[in-house]
Amino acid sequence: MSFVLSNDIAYLKQRARDVRIEILKMLTVAGSGHTGGSLSGADIVTALYFFKMRHKPDAPDWRERDRFILSKGHAAPLLYAVLALAGYFDKGLLTTLRKIDSPLQGHPSSRMLKGVEVSTGSLGQGLSISNGIALGLKLDGLDSRVYCLLGDGELQEGQIWEAAMTSSHYRLDNLCVIIDNNGLQIDGFCDDVMKVEPIDDKWKGFGWNVIDIDGHAMSQVTDALNRAENEKGRPTVIVARTVKGKGVSFFEGRAEYHGMAPTSDELARALKEIG
Repeated sequence: MSFVLSNDIAYLKQRARDVRIEILKMLTVAGSGHTGGSLSGADIVTALYFFKMRHKPDAPDWRERDRFILSKGHAAPLLYAVLALAGYFDKGLLTTLRKIDSPLQGHPSSRMLKGVEVSTGSLGQGLSISNGIALGLKLDGLDSRVYCLLGDGELQEGQIWEAAMTSSHYRLDNLCVIIDNNGLQIDGFCDDVMKVEPIDDKWKGFGWNVIDIDGHAMSQVTDALNRAENEKGRPTVIVARTVKGKGVSFFEGRAEYHGMAPTSDELARALKEIG
């Protein structure tokens, strides 16, 4: 039986809240991992798995499924939380994050966990991989789509722009990139480390259809995903303006929580704030 998707915005918001709760809990138990970028992408990935993508948690290798590539692989807790809540594996497994021999490694491993399309973590590579999958799907005559989540700091990698040129050249309209544009990376503000703006103009210059949204407004996220699917003849990039650590006020906009897990006290405060 295929996974049942929903276009109920209130339901999707609740799912995103649940995803954030699971992210915080598993990171606290692990004592390490990436908090800020996992929280900032929660609304986007929730919308993909519970609203847009065709997939079957009970048959993760279903040939006609849509594919999701988490290029910013350090946000693995986000992917694990969504997969667990969608039914790919028992939620109890989330407490094993980053433990030796756990399928939930610090970066996603397709060899260790069903539902993970590609092992990622080396930044800049996910779009190239997505290109290959999207082109292969077209050659196979399948109408499946590929979704790739990039970080804005990741746009500093030169390989991203070679891949962007390739996507446009091959008119990969079955490919949608979403940029988790939270403005921060491990060393501080992206603009200070290596400026990536104007992001929209750069992608337009490479021949992409560009949609700019508030990445935490669920209705904007779902609308953008629909518009991307209806775009023909060229790939689409959704520039999702987000907040690092979104959902917990004392994590929001703080670069130090890029790669730092909550303490037990912080978890209690965060869960109270989330509700």
